[in-house]
Amino acid sequence: MNISAVLLAGGGSRRMGQDKATLIFRGKPLWQIQLDLLWKLKPEEMFVSARSDPPWRPSGVQFVSDEPPSRGPLSGLSATLPRIRTNHLLALAVDMPLMTENYLRSLCNLIEPGRGVLPMIGDRAEPLGAIYPKGARIDFIAALSGSDFSLQLLTKKLAETGKLSLVNVLEEEGKFFRNFNDFSDFDRP
Repeated sequence: MNISAVLLAGGGSRRMGQDKATLIFRGKPLWQIQLDLLWKLKPEEMFVSARSDPPWRPSGVQFVSDEPPSRGPLSGLSATLPRIRTNHLLALAVDMPLMTENYLRSLCNLIEPGRGVLPMIGDRAEPLGAIYPKGARIDFIAALSGSDFSLQLLTKKLAETGKLSLVNVLEEEGKFFRNFNDFSDFDRP
């Protein structure tokens, strides 16, 4: 697949009180689980987006700094899109360790020229497990210069302008998008 991939690992982890990326799930830190998953897709290039260069970042993975002040994933995606050499960027949050290779491959198979893929659970977008076209970088930059930093609003606009195709997440696939925001999430099946 001719895609680039970015692991979004810049969250403040306020509820956890420590860097989520380093928390252990099923014997591995979250960052390793997610990078291993992304490498299986054989992206042309791999990035990690965070506020500062993480000590766990492996060689071969490029660091992209959120432009201060950080606006969360919007900042990370805005900083990464201009750097990709391919036409599409697969974004994956570090705190979604239940995502699968098969599901991400199914999203990649829906890519069209100039158009990415946005999973939807009901009427809610899942922008942290999505694929963005390189041409969306101008929209991300515009969103950063505004006052609403919501990826929900931005992805809605991208879908309306044909830069994202919407794909409905089946009920049994919904678990792939479960965020680990609290220590209790690590104990749930």
